[in-house]
Amino acid sequence: MCDGAFASSPRLTGRGGGAKLPGMQTDRARADARLEAALDRAGVEDPRPFFRERLRLLKERNPRVYEEARRHFETEVLPRVAMEDSDPIAEWIEYGRRLGEWTAPGKTYAIDATGRARTYAPPLDPGHLVLHIPDDTHEPALILSMPRAPSLPQQATCDLLVRGRLAPSGDRDR
Repeated sequence: MCDGAFASSPRLTGRGGGAKLPGMQTDRARADARLEAALDRAGVEDPRPFFRERLRLLKERNPRVYEEARRHFETEVLPRVAMEDSDPIAEWIEYGRRLGEWTAPGKTYAIDATGRARTYAPPLDPGHLVLHIPDDTHEPALILSMPRAPSLPQQATCDLLVRGRLAPSGDRDR
């Protein structure tokens, strides 16, 4: 999960089986294209796989809140990401922060390449790892944004707080 590379990420288009709002397919296609272009320009990973995993957890724990998160995505996030004057990455980070809060309240931090953390504030520095870190230490952190090539300190932070492992990803066989 924290390796910093994904072979491919499923698209927004065609996901989910619920009722579609008018214009949703057009918004989905536009939002998908705008997010992918922004991710390519910024050199950051696609956050959707991280968020899908958290949505699965939310669906198991609290179906009512899961429906609220899904509805919020369809009625608020998707249309905003599709708008030409929006920042798609910022919209997705905010949605991820809300997902984190819905599953486990906490704070959002940006971790620079040296491993130093500070409270996250927009705009995104593409070289920073952005995590929602729950107040409950038994809950895993949620990756909101990750550089495509995270530094070793960022990788170690991700391994510890997201995966609950002390060994960096590169040291799996040790």
